[in-house]
Amino acid sequence: MRLGKSGLILWGLYFAFALFALITNTRETTFQFSGTLGGVKAIVWLALIAFLAYSVYCSYRENFFRSVRSIATMHWGRQIGTDLYLGLFIAIFIIFLNDGALVALIWLVPILIYANLVVLLYLALNFDSIVTKLLGL
Repeated sequence: MRLGKSGLILWGLYFAFALFALITNTRETTFQFSGTLGGVKAIVWLALIAFLAYSVYCSYRENFFRSVRSIATMHWGRQIGTDLYLGLFIAIFIIFLNDGALVALIWLVPILIYANLVVLLYLALNFDSIVTKLLGL
């Protein structure tokens, strides 16, 4: 088993976007884990890293497009896909509320392609501002 050309391209695009997001994220203390919620922020980063590592491993073990094609023929597969994309649109709405329409549009395509890998990246990079707005601080 090996990672095909399409898999390499998709992962290359993900890591390029993640690097772009990290470099342009100037308002946050990205890797500062102090304060009351510093541990929660660390858990978000660990979840992102673990999920990313498992996703890369899965793409090495199985072809993503063939797997989706077979799952999409099942009722539960379609239900899970619908549920996933409803959740992704909720995440895009949260990005809109946190950063505005332009930033939400920038994150829209990567979220629709990479799903929760990008949602977790956004949450990790913008943890402080999201928590501040949610708690009204």
